[in-house]
Amino acid sequence: MFDLNQIVRPNIARLKPYSSARSEFEGEAEIFLDANENAFGSPAGPGYNRYPDPLQRELKERIAAMRDVRPENIFIGNGSDEAIDLLFRIFCEPGRDECLICPPTYGMYRVSADINDVAVKEVPLRKDYSLDAEGVLGSLSEQTKIVFVCSPNNPTGNVMDREVIMRIAQNFGGIVVVDEAYAEFTNAQSLVPSIASHPNIVVLRTFSKAWGMAGLRVGMAFADDAIIELVNRVKPPYNVSGIAQRAVLEALRSNEQVDQWVEQAISERERLSEELSRLSVVERVFPSDANFLLVKTSDAAGIYKELIRTGIVVRDRSRVLLCKGCLRITVGTPEENDRLLESLRSIGTGMSTGEVLPILLGGI
Repeated sequence: MFDLNQIVRPNIARLKPYSSARSEFEGEAEIFLDANENAFGSPAGPGYNRYPDPLQRELKERIAAMRDVRPENIFIGNGSDEAIDLLFRIFCEPGRDECLICPPTYGMYRVSADINDVAVKEVPLRKDYSLDAEGVLGSLSEQTKIVFVCSPNNPTGNVMDREVIMRIAQNFGGIVVVDEAYAEFTNAQSLVPSIASHPNIVVLRTFSKAWGMAGLRVGMAFADDAIIELVNRVKPPYNVSGIAQRAVLEALRSNEQVDQWVEQAISERERLSEELSRLSVVERVFPSDANFLLVKTSDAAGIYKELIRTGIVVRDRSRVLLCKGCLRITVGTPEENDRLLESLRSIGTGMSTGEVLPILLGGI
């Protein structure tokens, strides 16, 4: 059912990509006079005067060995947001095609669609935040080119049923993007291995969450090599800086440290969930397989404002579909979580005595 040639935009299929100086040269050299760089150096330090590897070959080799895929199955970008945007450019005709999302979900899918003038069709999650497979499959049309699934989902934190995702992919002639930004925090099996048998699945991963490199903006897409070739054709020539590439290569030597952080985050997630459930201002803590918790409260907007007053920032998700009254709380360090709990207990006490109620209700 899936035919890549049928869904690629004709102008992209014809596109001759920009050929950078470093993409034309392969091998070793001592003198580089090909890229119009500043040969005298950089005030930032050694090496910064040279363009980075446009295809991040060394980094892809390392990641490929970790994920048991070929380097040709990997795209590395300026965060996974770049991959999302490039997929729209490759597969969706502006003003004609559409994508499908399942709210509540990550907001950049819609933003990227709007930027690229691509219509957005919504099939909300069920009340238990699971995927509505029948709803998704029943809503697909000839104009639907991309379906986005976030698992573990942001902001709900739950893992989507693998069999449901596979069923959608098997019955859809377009691209199924599975966003696994929070996959390190769950025991659920990744869909990266599925790209070998399902060439229309693209799996997104990131170094921003478990790996602690949000400031570097490095994301990945795993897909069939034909899709990766298209993404590399469309991307800017030097989309990932040399600083970022070197930093990630160095970080990949620290697997044990990352595993320890993930283990601690999961432990703190469970402790935080239990403690939050006991608070008077909390109505429900939803199960999570991510590094955050979705928490239904008695007054999300008011509690959010009061936490800001005490120097603590969480995310108010109360205006998001199916998240009325909810705050999204990232799992912090034990000390940060203790301070959050202390502040929420104080807010709860104030609400019960009426001391802070005017603040929580916006001064009414």
